[in-house]
Amino acid sequence: MKRTTISLLATATALAAVTGFAALMTPGGDTAAEAKAPARLPVERSSLLCPAPSGSEVAETDYTSFTPAGTAGPGGTGGSGSPAKEGSAKEGSAELKPSAALADTETEPKKDTTKAGGAKKDGAAKKPADTKKPANTKKPVADKPVLALKEPGKPVAAKAAGGDAPALVGTATGRLAPGWAAQQTTTVTAGAARGLLGVSCTGPDTDFWFPGASTAKDRQDYVHLTNPDATPAVADIELYGKDGALKTTLTEGIAVPAGASVPVLLSTLTADPAADLTVHVTTRTGRVGAVVRAADERAGSDWLSASADPSGTAVLPGIPADATSVRLVAFAPGEDDADLKVQLAGPGGTITPAGHETLHVKSGMTASMDLLDVTKGEAGSLILSPSQSGRPTPVVAALRVVRGKGDKQEVAYIPATAPVGERASVTDNRAKGSTLSLTAPGATAQVKVTASAGTGGGTPAVKTFTVKAGTTLAITGPPVPAGLKGSYVLTVETVSGGPVHASRTLALPRDGIPMFTVQTMPDDRGMVAVPEAKQDLSVLDD
Repeated sequence: MKRTTISLLATATALAAVTGFAALMTPGGDTAAEAKAPARLPVERSSLLCPAPSGSEVAETDYTSFTPAGTAGPGGTGGSGSPAKEGSAKEGSAELKPSAALADTETEPKKDTTKAGGAKKDGAAKKPADTKKPANTKKPVADKPVLALKEPGKPVAAKAAGGDAPALVGTATGRLAPGWAAQQTTTVTAGAARGLLGVSCTGPDTDFWFPGASTAKDRQDYVHLTNPDATPAVADIELYGKDGALKTTLTEGIAVPAGASVPVLLSTLTADPAADLTVHVTTRTGRVGAVVRAADERAGSDWLSASADPSGTAVLPGIPADATSVRLVAFAPGEDDADLKVQLAGPGGTITPAGHETLHVKSGMTASMDLLDVTKGEAGSLILSPSQSGRPTPVVAALRVVRGKGDKQEVAYIPATAPVGERASVTDNRAKGSTLSLTAPGATAQVKVTASAGTGGGTPAVKTFTVKAGTTLAITGPPVPAGLKGSYVLTVETVSGGPVHASRTLALPRDGIPMFTVQTMPDDRGMVAVPEAKQDLSVLDD
């Protein structure tokens, strides 16, 4: 008789490191987690997807990629400012490569061939693409990575010009996986899609909510679907206006071939224009990355990222001090209506905007509120909570924020976001123009902010900040690496106190237009809980 011993802990650790979840059961039926708190270990694999930046020939795109230093495996010290012990984690890789972009489809905008000094609108599709037989797939520009990260703590950068830059897909493994972050920042100086468009590359999922989109005549909003996997995915898009679900032309879903990216013009999916719209993207098969590119004829364009998962409370951090127009859009996906208390957390505390105390959101309908210049010279964050205690109704929400006036307006979007948690990073910060907004909706909190080395060199800097309860701390001069060359990364870690919600505003004014973009900073989920087994299980073989 041969006795083979299998370590259940080793199996669970590997499972959790890849999927972020593991459960252990002892022969008696009790969970091992009841005996001892789960260990926190770094993930060993992460995926990111970046949409195609722009269809404009005058577009200029900066890509950046980064993994925080110090996320070691067993024996490492942890912390974004602490180096991991040599050999404590696998070397790994982190590469972003071109996707198999679908060109010349009726769901993709025609290229904006406007040159500087002129203005020409993007062409609009008249009908959605055939979901059974998507258009011919264009081969990737090259299999060569656009961004290849070499080691934690040292960001890398790349550039692209024109309207042919593809969507990117990538995977990080080993010591480069925990907390891997990337961003693309695109400047378009002319045309209907002009503006500063910034988006943090996201991981694939099966469910996304986008309040704040539109099918109005002065908007051209595209939802970009990117499939990172080797098998096809099929996605559904549902649209909800102020009176409920809009009738759409979709009956069989949208096919997203393996490794491909598909842009879908929202106005081609319905005959009903809607100024304020909530877009719900789900997948029938597979998984995708999803993000909305919103273009406004008067205020330019930017990316609208997905809202945090539906929740009874929502925090939307980082409204600029000089915002000239702020519009709140919310949606209640459940069966109950939501009555929300609307509050603004500023530098001195939390107030209720006069005349905008509450918002009623009917079930399955999109509600909106025009908050005008609510910040009035002081940067702040919006906090939504149940107007009656004990009756939380899950909602999703986002803000449409405008700076400037007349023909010098610029738009950006701030979705509700999850807390920073253990750690969150945002890439592509410049020596000037970055503002870090930190909001503590509950208890006072202390956070550590680390500025990485630059993409071209520099020495990291670290500083600790205290965020008082119910306030927003807008840091217009966040830490900058000494001797900075290129761009750098800001990493925020919660040290003590209550939850902190964060965002980064990047302002790059151009020709009198206050161009800006805002990226929220939810927990990077670089660490997962792995329960410890009470014992090994043995398998007896004859």
